[in-house]
Amino acid sequence: MSFTIEELKIDQEYSVEKTFSEIDVLNFSKLSGDENPVHINEVEAKKSIFGQRVVHGALVSSLTSSILGMKLPGNGTIYLSQDCKFIAPVFIGDTITSTCKVIEIIKNKNIVKLASFAVNQHGKLVIDGVSTVMAPKV
Repeated sequence: MSFTIEELKIDQEYSVEKTFSEIDVLNFSKLSGDENPVHINEVEAKKSIFGQRVVHGALVSSLTSSILGMKLPGNGTIYLSQDCKFIAPVFIGDTITSTCKVIEIIKNKNIVKLASFAVNQHGKLVIDGVSTVMAPKV
């Protein structure tokens, strides 16, 4: 799936859903090198402000990348920037719905800005931001 700049419309959106598992967190810890105990050690995480292990913010926000690169705009998209605010923690076992919604189209520069946000299974906002991409060429 892929949309060129001419095919995109304001308010067009796409969402993905994922339930984050312990394996996801452990694999991301190894891949990223971020082995902060708040992510991988239950005993230490209980001492944190969260009281339990949390999923890496970067792992949760990677759902945005999957939307941009594969669905909206899609194949050939170039990710230019991301403004991302982590609003609430995501815990192992949480199901997150991540959404990207077209909010600005700059046709002469082939640039698209998308609201990029994620909510948990309770509808609570966990990430809020804006992604800027270059749309795929025809």
